Amino acid sequence: MHLAGVDPSRLAASLDPLPPDAPVVVTYRPDAGASQAALVSAILGLLEDSAVALFPDWLPEARGIDGAQGANIPAVRTLASRLAGRTLHYRSFLADLAVRALTGRPSTVSFPPESRAAGLVRVLEAAYDRADVVLLVELPHGLTAGHETALVSALEWLVHHGELGGVWLVGPPLTTVDWIQSRTVPSLSGAAIGGFEPPGGAVAPPLEIPPLTGRPHPQSTVEMRLERVLAGCPWAGERSWNATLSLDPLTAPMRVDLLWSAEHTVVEIDGQEHRRHRNFEADRARDVRLQTAGYAVLRFTNQHVLSDAHNVAHLIQRFLLTRRVR
Repeated sequence: MHLAGVDPSRLAASLDPLPPDAPVVVTYRPDAGASQAALVSAILGLLEDSAVALFPDWLPEARGIDGAQGANIPAVRTLASRLAGRTLHYRSFLADLAVRALTGRPSTVSFPPESRAAGLVRVLEAAYDRADVVLLVELPHGLTAGHETALVSALEWLVHHGELGGVWLVGPPLTTVDWIQSRTVPSLSGAAIGGFEPPGGAVAPPLEIPPLTGRPHPQSTVEMRLERVLAGCPWAGERSWNATLSLDPLTAPMRVDLLWSAEHTVVEIDGQEHRRHRNFEADRARDVRLQTAGYAVLRFTNQHVLSDAHNVAHLIQRFLLTRRVR
């Protein structure tokens, strides 16, 4: 499905947080000049990396197993095999993926691409506890007729073999492929309002997965950096990353970067995109909503966290202590 005139950042904002009945929406930014085979291989590799990063959310019984020492590798193999035995997962593929996630080493087993595609989609569904996965493809400009056909053919292969819930194409209209349906969504049209912008002006990743409630985003260097510091702080317990708050029944829920629920304290980590006028206004509106509902909001920049995460943690600690003595 081609979503005509839709701005990707507006679509992303409408899916953050994901509505309860929404699929997992994975954003893909393809290489404009790749062949069909190269595109399929690239997408499968990126999905596999994402599945590894999401471990153990798709294998909950493996929580607490860390590192490749001792009996850990046989343990995750056994847990993955048991899970596959009572679900639709592929037993050998899931066990191999669990070992790769635990050890950080590439697999030595070669699985058919059809098995990888279906297996990875099922892993993503399990990690997010969703019924479907949809691939949101940001079409690059300047596609030639051949590259356009190669991209659409690769995506159709993934839909068929990976059992995807669908593919949403956003960006310039297709000129060669005439069998893709097109839909207009007026509420998602218009100028960009921001969107993913990695710290330090880095290039956006070719494949982007949504945040997962309760943990730092595995693709966010900033969130992972701060979490490594907080994990060693006894006072930082009961924190929740990427939590969803429903402040009142008349407004949409919002996702916050980091939450201490008992202390009604929200921590937001802002990248460079938050300096844009529209984003700055949206942040202030969010802050007012949160403060009106009784939440305190602390904001730090990406650069502050990356340059001195311990100082950020210390400032959070000092504030939380003032909330706890009340």
